Amino acid sequence: MILSCGDALIDFVPVMAADGREAVRPAVGGSCLNVAVGVARLGAPTGFVGGLSTDLFGRMIADHAIASGVDITPATRSDRQTTLAFVRIVGGESQYAFYDAATAAREWTFSRDSIPLDGVEALHVGSTTLVHDQGAAETLALIAAAKPRATIAFDPNCRPNLVKDRGAYRARIDAFAGGADIIKMSDVDFDYLYGEAAYAAKASALLSRGPSLIVITCGNKGAQAWHQSAGMIEVLAPKVEVVDTIGAGDSFQAALLFALRELGCIERSKLQAASGDELRRALSFACACAAVTCTRAGADPPWQREVTELYGRLRSS
Repeated sequence: MILSCGDALIDFVPVMAADGREAVRPAVGGSCLNVAVGVARLGAPTGFVGGLSTDLFGRMIADHAIASGVDITPATRSDRQTTLAFVRIVGGESQYAFYDAATAAREWTFSRDSIPLDGVEALHVGSTTLVHDQGAAETLALIAAAKPRATIAFDPNCRPNLVKDRGAYRARIDAFAGGADIIKMSDVDFDYLYGEAAYAAKASALLSRGPSLIVITCGNKGAQAWHQSAGMIEVLAPKVEVVDTIGAGDSFQAALLFALRELGCIERSKLQAASGDELRRALSFACACAAVTCTRAGADPPWQREVTELYGRLRSS
């Protein structure tokens, strides 16, 4: 199983009403839930751990996850409210306003007995869960329990409007990065965390601390990656008609984890020994799946049947 831990929420995404005015519609989201949905839709056994409400929106999230093939048994259900996020597209980038006080996701606590860690091949963490002290502490506890047997994947997926102390947040993200095997972030995340630092220099510094793979996604320009032994790899993104970019980074991460698993490279020692060709195939697959997500509204990762040709190329190249 690939396990994803973190946020699950309802995005209110922009749409045009019949009278021409701006409106919103609810859509299931949350970066870490999106990753779980993306992996499951591609065909790998997947679980989600985090806080899920039993309210109306929580039931929407649970139904969506189950319909996509995600095991939500490890999640904690409570009557706390669901986190809500209102989205606007500004300059091609999604901007969010979060309503996240005392919600089911924010109040989640790690319970070792509720999670079958013996069967977990990889654990993905990141996003809004790590902004708050409790979420970060509980996630660190889960990582400590999982790391002896599971590869740790980390995507900070920064949300600056939730951050109160930028310096403390950067230090926290740096600590999570040091404990990960795979670090993926967008170019926007990189700029927020590291300013004008050169990608290659920062990737080299991160790799020296233990991670095996650093990936920076660059929107329609594709992705750049650095690996302990394979060096630097760059792949292009397919050209598509973009509806919005909501969930594209999550689809990328989901597809990357799925591809590494499919290629037999997800286990820590195998990831460390992965070849440049294997990594290029995995990254190209991830870019293509993210591009599919960009062609439709909201966080809607592709199903395996929608990327059959890509899947065939991944396995046979």
